Amino acid sequence: MTWLTPLIAGIAAAIAVPSLVILYFLKLRRRDMEVSTTLLWKKAIQDIQANAPFQKLRRNILLILQLLALAAAIAAVGQPQLSGDSTKGDRHIILIDRSASMNAIDGDPKKTTNPATRLEIAKKQAEELVETLREPGVFQKESADQAMVIAFDSTAEVRQQFTSDKSLLKAAIRSITATDGPTRLSEAMRLATAHSKPVVVENRGLVSGPGSVLHLFGDGKMPDALETQPGASDTFMFHRVGGPESGNVAIANVRAERAFDNPSQLSIFVGLQSTMRGPRAVDVELTIDGAVAGVKSVTMPPATSVMPETSNTDKGNEVASGAGATEGEGKPPTPVFTPSTGGVVFPMERVEGALVSVRLRGLDDDSAGNRALSATADVLPTDDAAYLVVPPAKRLAVAIVSARGNLFLSAALDGLPLSRHDVMSPEQFQKVLAEGRGGEYDVFVLDGWTPGPDGDGSLPPGRYVIFNAVPPGAGVVDKGVGGATQIVDWDRSHPVMRSVNLDPLIIGKNRAVEIVKPQAGGAGADVSAVVLASTTSGASIVEARGADWRAVIVPWDLMESNWPFDVGFIVFTAQAVGYVGGSSGGVIGQSQMVQAGSILSDRLPTGAGGVTIESPAGESSRLEAAADGRVVFGPIRATGFYRVSWAGSAGPTDSQRDGRNERFFAANLLDSRESDAASAETLELASRPVAAQDALETKGTRKLWPWFLLGALAVVMLEWFVYNRKVHV
Repeated sequence: MTWLTPLIAGIAAAIAVPSLVILYFLKLRRRDMEVSTTLLWKKAIQDIQANAPFQKLRRNILLILQLLALAAAIAAVGQPQLSGDSTKGDRHIILIDRSASMNAIDGDPKKTTNPATRLEIAKKQAEELVETLREPGVFQKESADQAMVIAFDSTAEVRQQFTSDKSLLKAAIRSITATDGPTRLSEAMRLATAHSKPVVVENRGLVSGPGSVLHLFGDGKMPDALETQPGASDTFMFHRVGGPESGNVAIANVRAERAFDNPSQLSIFVGLQSTMRGPRAVDVELTIDGAVAGVKSVTMPPATSVMPETSNTDKGNEVASGAGATEGEGKPPTPVFTPSTGGVVFPMERVEGALVSVRLRGLDDDSAGNRALSATADVLPTDDAAYLVVPPAKRLAVAIVSARGNLFLSAALDGLPLSRHDVMSPEQFQKVLAEGRGGEYDVFVLDGWTPGPDGDGSLPPGRYVIFNAVPPGAGVVDKGVGGATQIVDWDRSHPVMRSVNLDPLIIGKNRAVEIVKPQAGGAGADVSAVVLASTTSGASIVEARGADWRAVIVPWDLMESNWPFDVGFIVFTAQAVGYVGGSSGGVIGQSQMVQAGSILSDRLPTGAGGVTIESPAGESSRLEAAADGRVVFGPIRATGFYRVSWAGSAGPTDSQRDGRNERFFAANLLDSRESDAASAETLELASRPVAAQDALETKGTRKLWPWFLLGALAVVMLEWFVYNRKVHV
């Protein structure tokens, strides 16, 4: 038991207790009188009043009761409280994961019908934590604990600044809703660090200030956890929700392809993954423009388990659990499950565009669409559906821009079913842009040259395949021309690199580039780049994109390699043109697909006005189009189709309804790590691993002073009763 104001209680006791006792030392001063008998004076000889010192202190029930009442009142002034297992600290930062995996229905394993989601249980536990925080004292307001609330998925936001008002903290927690985006812990940790107490400067240098207690409520499946770490003086607690053995069948990938030789031949590819411990049969339902177009059954094999190897260095590591640390040695290693994969293909003949939906059926849903929780249940419904915008079939118009001419590029494009294939010089290209005729071409293939930066420092709006050049503002840095090398790795799952074998490729003079991570809020913040292939000296093929442009970049010279003589070059060129163009043979619809949690950005025709966007739930929002037609919306919170409509001119693939132009975008999760529904037993931070807590272990403090006041009142009432009995009897 601890006391918040022991000094005040001590002063009150030093004054009140002696004062009470002194009153009982006083005696009644009597006069001598002659009476006939003392029979009627038996009661009078008891000293009910006192007007002279001193008398011998006798046993008196009233004195004892009054001392008890006074002691209880003085104890209440000292504000006693019982301390449980609460983590020490007066500043608490509550981090609540609201990502897609928190929609899993295994929050409470005991509720098999109408199951609770992980987020619901996380919010309940967070409210229990708030209830245990130390409240302000009667005489010392500054003694209260303070807490703040941060909700995060791929982004993070402060829902409540530091406060000791429990009602505000609980309201902020209750207002958090789940999204369909993936999880990223780094942004939430940056916010938490920014709101922690600053360092204290003393004579001996910089010393860390008082740390905060960070409480993370989530399932622990955070791929960037190893890149984050709390402050040196902070305490980190991981309150796990969800089952460590929960299984899930998910749509991990969806794409549409048109045949190069006949774009009317459309194929919908659906990739699946399963973390179930046993085989699972599911039905894959394909819907086109709201009508069911096909159903295929597939049996997913069970996930495979591997026991992790324990190294000698791991044996000495400590795993932090709660506020302290426990040795990890002696604990049997937890098996690591690798999801199984599978998929189906839906081939069809379709020239028109379409809104395609794919949904998994037969996953424990009842007739009303509600899902029950069982040992073999698919716990995450978010990734049971995927969406795709398929543009109408058309042949692309492509222009090669080269100062020297390139027979290999011309020959590769001649073999593609293009509607138009032109060759122009850089000067002619600049003239086309100046005259506003850039929209006549779907893709520009730049050879050994790139245009100067646009007004925002990046490429002009358009779709590009670039050889032997590094464009400005593309999120990559030119590392210069090097010697001969070979490709050591490439992303075989990317639509541009699929079926491309780079093992025979020899580059005589390589030019490697390096990806530059954009600064939030700075120039080029909307530019991103990913490596498609790399050599020992760096990236050698890159995909980059901005708000209104997209490019596949091959920075080295084709003439200094053997690639033009390999069939892989023809396949790569065809897939790269089709990928960035988005409407010819090859993978299509990628430009109108976004991941939940990211920003939707596109460029509408110049002069677009009255722009609105409608979410899958039917909620409409106004958008302001920039002078060049650029619109931005997000971050995207839910999966489904988003409809952007406007007044003005339409693009070549835009449709019209009710006198307004419209363009659709498909938002999906498609994150294999987020779809791995099993919760983590340990959160691996950069500084240390933190063991999970299945239940809230921070019991906090219980205030006792109200009970002492009630006790003092009860004793006073008893003393009053005894006093009246003594006087009137």
